[in-house]
Amino acid sequence: MQMRFFFFLACCLLPFHAQAQNVIPLYPGLPPGGIAARNEETKDDGDNRRLVSEPTLTLFIPPKEKATGAAVVICPGGGYSTVVYKREGTDIADFFLKQGIAAIVVKYRLPSDKIMKDKSSGPLQDVQQAFKTVRQHAAEWNIDTNRIGIMGFSAGGHLASTAGTHFDRPVLAENAGVNLRPAFMILVYPVISMEKYLTHPGSRRNLLGENPDEDKVRYYSNDRQVTLQTPPTLLFHTEDDKVVDVDNSIAFYQALRRAHVPAEMHLYPEGDHGFVLKLQRDAWMQIIMKWLGRTGMLNADNPLLQGGTGQLY
Repeated sequence: MQMRFFFFLACCLLPFHAQAQNVIPLYPGLPPGGIAARNEETKDDGDNRRLVSEPTLTLFIPPKEKATGAAVVICPGGGYSTVVYKREGTDIADFFLKQGIAAIVVKYRLPSDKIMKDKSSGPLQDVQQAFKTVRQHAAEWNIDTNRIGIMGFSAGGHLASTAGTHFDRPVLAENAGVNLRPAFMILVYPVISMEKYLTHPGSRRNLLGENPDEDKVRYYSNDRQVTLQTPPTLLFHTEDDKVVDVDNSIAFYQALRRAHVPAEMHLYPEGDHGFVLKLQRDAWMQIIMKWLGRTGMLNADNPLLQGGTGQLY
């Protein structure tokens, strides 16, 4: 335990350089509310992670002279059974790094009764802890605490939208009083609802179990949790998504509109689930850069805010 704690501190104090990936544990030991168990995490040839029980942060921190001050915490998807660590995590973080935006990929614990006392709250606890960690190191990492946002894909979009709608309900009592609110949300083909008729069945089952009670379903149906304080949101989805119904994004957008929260949604007629991963990354992410500029999260002189069509097709 002591060795892991000192390793955690040492990693946090390392200097950070562009292009370098620094991986640090999210907690100095067993996560609060966790159950001690053997680490059985696996990864495949695409660097997708399964059975994640030891959460980490992978840091992409631009040097001070290139830092914009903005930061984004990234939640990869995977149906709460996998963390798509590379394609929806580190590949995306690398793009932000090149724009001077700090990016932090959360390899969150996947819900399991074997490693968590309450599996439904475990992933949210990890993302809230990630926000706390980023805020604690903001000065060191050249981050403006008013410009820390969150991005999530698929089930990671559910986790990101949970962080954006439950920021005033910390999982850990010790985080009461900590500002856990993202400054903005970017949700890409997100699972939003846990309602049986709308949700992605696998994500619901993995997070809430086979027969969750209605209070828990409502609590994690994030379109029902939107308030005036919900962060400005950018949504991407395709109308032919056969995995996560586009009505998830539409329901969330409508809830944001009703609450007068700034929101922008890009819907495309075809492409199915994971559609942005089939596109040239730097092209489709220009849309995000332009939106960040419009919301005041970036300086207007950023080159990616100038020109370009912002079109995917």
